[in-house]
Amino acid sequence: MSNSIHKVLLSFCLSASIFSCSQTTFFYDRYQIVEDVWSKEKEFYFTYSIDDISSHYNFYIHVRNNNLYPYQNLWLFCAEEQPLGPVQRDTIEYQLADDFGKWYGTGISIFHLSIPVRIGHTFTHTGQYTFCIRQGMRDSRLKGIEEIGLTIEKVD
Repeated sequence: MSNSIHKVLLSFCLSASIFSCSQTTFFYDRYQIVEDVWSKEKEFYFTYSIDDISSHYNFYIHVRNNNLYPYQNLWLFCAEEQPLGPVQRDTIEYQLADDFGKWYGTGISIFHLSIPVRIGHTFTHTGQYTFCIRQGMRDSRLKGIEEIGLTIEKVD
């Protein structure tokens, strides 16, 4: 009898710990890339307002590519303009396929991959922020990327 009570109690504690932290989509936006060609000069801007600086946030970049994308990786130049302070810049490399050419993500001929950028990020100031993404590949006209997006989740 006590063994089954321990199992039920353990099951309850495990369930409570798994579901204790919830994430809600705070911001989501995406851009379709015209004619599947992303020029080196084209930047995509995502603007959002932060009112709660006590919470943590998770950032994900969404990439949708097709089979015509010629590489297994993707370099991105990211910048975040804050309400106060300098622009924060970062260069990020993501793997879109393995060494054998198998695409990561979900899909059949068009593949969607959500890539974590920041996990548990906190903001120092309230106000309007703008996140910018530009392709950092050597091609001036990058083929095969169909869509780019950004999701920000608020972690409670």
